[in-house]
Amino acid sequence: MESIGPAGLQPGERVLGCPQEGLPLPSDRSELVQECLQQFKVTRTQLQQIQASLLDSMEQALKGQASPASTVRMLPTYVGSTPHGTEQGNFLVLELGATGASLRVLWVTLTGIKGHRVEPRSQEFVIPEEVVLGTGQQLFDFAACCLSEFLDAHPVENQGLQLGFSFSFPCHQTGLDRSTLISWTKGFRCSGVEGQDVVQLLRDAIQRQGAYSIDVVAVVNDTVGTMMGCEPGTGPCEIGLIVDTGTNACYMEEARHVAALDEDRGRTCVSIEWGSFDNDRVLGPVMTTFDHALDQESLNPGAQRFEKMIGGLYLGELVRLVLAHLARRGILFGGCTSPALLSQGSIRLEYVAMMESPSTGAAHVHTILQDLGLSLEASDAELVQRVCAVVCTRAAQLCAAALAAVLTRLQHSREQQTLQVAVATGGQVFERHPRFHSVLQETVMLLVPECDVSFIPSVDGGGRGVAMVTAVAARLAAHRRLLEETLAPFQLNTKQLEAVQVQMREAMAKGLRGETSSLRMLPTYVRATPDGSERGDFLALDLGGTNFRVLLVRLTEGGVQIINQVYSIPECVAQGSGQQLFDHIVDCIVDFQQRQGLSGQSLPLGFTFSFPCKQVGLDQGILLSWTKGFNASDCEGHDVVHLLREAIKRRQAVELNVVAIVNDTVGTMMSCGYEDPRCEMGLIVGTGTNACYMEELQNVVDVAGESGQMCINMEWGAFGDDGSLGMLSTCFDTSVDQASINPGKQRFEKMISGMYLGEIVRHILLHLTSVGVLFRGQQTQCLQTRDIFKTKFLSEIESDSLALRQVRTILEDLGLPLTSDDALMVLEVCQAVSRRAAQLCGAGVAAVVEKIRENRGLEELTVSVGVDGTLYKLHPHFSSLVTATVQELAPRCKVIFLQSEDGSGKGAALVTAVACRLAQKTRV
Repeated sequence: MESIGPAGLQPGERVLGCPQEGLPLPSDRSELVQECLQQFKVTRTQLQQIQASLLDSMEQALKGQASPASTVRMLPTYVGSTPHGTEQGNFLVLELGATGASLRVLWVTLTGIKGHRVEPRSQEFVIPEEVVLGTGQQLFDFAACCLSEFLDAHPVENQGLQLGFSFSFPCHQTGLDRSTLISWTKGFRCSGVEGQDVVQLLRDAIQRQGAYSIDVVAVVNDTVGTMMGCEPGTGPCEIGLIVDTGTNACYMEEARHVAALDEDRGRTCVSIEWGSFDNDRVLGPVMTTFDHALDQESLNPGAQRFEKMIGGLYLGELVRLVLAHLARRGILFGGCTSPALLSQGSIRLEYVAMMESPSTGAAHVHTILQDLGLSLEASDAELVQRVCAVVCTRAAQLCAAALAAVLTRLQHSREQQTLQVAVATGGQVFERHPRFHSVLQETVMLLVPECDVSFIPSVDGGGRGVAMVTAVAARLAAHRRLLEETLAPFQLNTKQLEAVQVQMREAMAKGLRGETSSLRMLPTYVRATPDGSERGDFLALDLGGTNFRVLLVRLTEGGVQIINQVYSIPECVAQGSGQQLFDHIVDCIVDFQQRQGLSGQSLPLGFTFSFPCKQVGLDQGILLSWTKGFNASDCEGHDVVHLLREAIKRRQAVELNVVAIVNDTVGTMMSCGYEDPRCEMGLIVGTGTNACYMEELQNVVDVAGESGQMCINMEWGAFGDDGSLGMLSTCFDTSVDQASINPGKQRFEKMISGMYLGEIVRHILLHLTSVGVLFRGQQTQCLQTRDIFKTKFLSEIESDSLALRQVRTILEDLGLPLTSDDALMVLEVCQAVSRRAAQLCGAGVAAVVEKIRENRGLEELTVSVGVDGTLYKLHPHFSSLVTATVQELAPRCKVIFLQSEDGSGKGAALVTAVACRLAQKTRV
């Protein structure tokens, strides 16, 4: 095929001659047209190559490694959220560059979910050519004049008018209201603007105008405006697609993937600026001689080549070049051309759309081309329609390949096998070319069949979306303030933590002296930690929840061997009579002995009893109160070892040597002490919380003796029951406490332990929903249900680093109407609650280790803490927060935290073993 040269004759010149000889026959003409149009055919493989290349360019640009060859910019727009549908208010919008050489001013009223839609008021102003090609000050002064003229015609209160600025040119945004023009496109060439902040230029012009007080809140390109103006459907619209004079797309990217932002949470809208995509390896094969000719005649040769195959500014020009070529070859119009046909821009986008219409296209072909000075012969109309269809089909297919790259990117970044997403579409090509949309949709389905894509047309060309960006920014700011106000009481500073440490030291001292204190400071009669020489077989019982364990622990030179069996305690037994409970326990022990071939043997037995007790001897423990859902009668105030021995007597022919009753916290310390002799503190942070430590015997008034040590069971869950923690308690803590089975008790535990943290989070979520911050303000019955938000959810949510999948899964399983913003805020709530819990726990540990250091008169202390409990072990940050708090509050103590392995079972056996070792030593 011959190459296409310059446009040729200028407007006004005579019609070229129309040679009649040698013209192709009608049947040949169709084949020749088809041969010419074959250049515009794009194969599936070529589309897939474009899709893959554009995706690669996008990902490189996101990482800040964009190749000059690809020139896809991936610009963050600082729009961090899509609409909830609750946005309300009046907003002024200025659109520049969305519709060629014109600007539009709109007054948009948003009415929220329940309000009736109010149609925006708008006025379009044609920008004179001398302004389009003049100075930047001329352009922005013209825009300011248009704003004043619009507001004069539509009187409004001249107070705090909020304006969203739609500026549809490639820009580098550094904030929602800061945007530097990279380069003009679409025929604009105003001097002194490229490299400048267009928002500041507009503000300066508005100030020079001086008529109205207008605050430019956000600068938005038309693509983002289109996405944001999409009516909320079953799910959020997270892609915007414009095919107007130019073409572009935007989408909601995970912020952590955008290197320019240095953010690790949430999402941000990224403007792809795909019109500048220019990988010659994949675009070269699909570019025709007509594309090259169009590019050379354009204002920016060599730039925006992808856009020039898709954008509405160029489709009519491509059709014109093809028609002129076919006329020159004698295939159309009897071989005649006309000055108009040879004039650049004479066939506009709307003409192409009209000529392509299946019903009225043929008539429009005659009218439009006759107006261009052309005479149509038989079958010319059909052939012209074919040219229009092929050019527009290729444009839709190329656009679909680019959109498929975006969909694939979303699918990858969110790690979803299938993707359901809405795409907001806007621009004249969509509005005037129904076939463009259908070809686009078919091609997208072909390229990304695993994506369920719905296309939603923009209602008003993006104007509402620009107002929505402004409204969303206001909503996010208001919600952020409410969230921060709500969580502020959970943010504990060093001074507050030091006060907790001091109060705990005071409560410890009072408890040790036998004075009234919220800390019981109970002697455990454990007088030593293991020294590693303990040997023998021991039985251990572990009762601390709905599951009860019996263990055989063998201490040998080779280490510790444990065999255990788990038995359940039915609720009816846990809340029945004490006799029924202890008979059930003995039945379990007998079953275990029979299974292990221990029947008839009387092994030393340690009994881990994880409820508040006052011990009056190593094998004597008075139950002070049931916790954890137990409420067996005739037990409180009684010696539980005696109750166990009585049950053994009732079960005749069973002999058990109960040596020690052990609190699970003491067992944890002893278990770790077997591995590390410096372990002198035990800590439990699980369903409940408690601590114990080795105190100097001379400080324990309830036990005779002045030398040696004794392990003290602090029962620190009750710390603050005297009101000393009131300054740290929030309304949410109060709600959780009042709804508990023991109001006013275990206040420290209720701020720290796993039984309560999920409930605190639930109450906060309820509050934030009631003030409209979460879940669009929609209250759900599920969230009203007590204990529905498990503490394990905190661990799972805070472990979530990728796309907040766990947050989404958990909240969706709870039936909550989730948005991306909601997921982030729920994460922040969980973090605030668990951080406070860890810091309070750390303040308690700091108080204990400082007490040990001062007891021994040491400048510095190295001590180990044995720790157990699911919250401490499974939460991703709890342990590190405890450690950091201890380091801050007790800088003269080097504290090593050791995670216990089976403290309640192995520890009970070790308490028994140490007691046997000490007893044997005494006999010797």
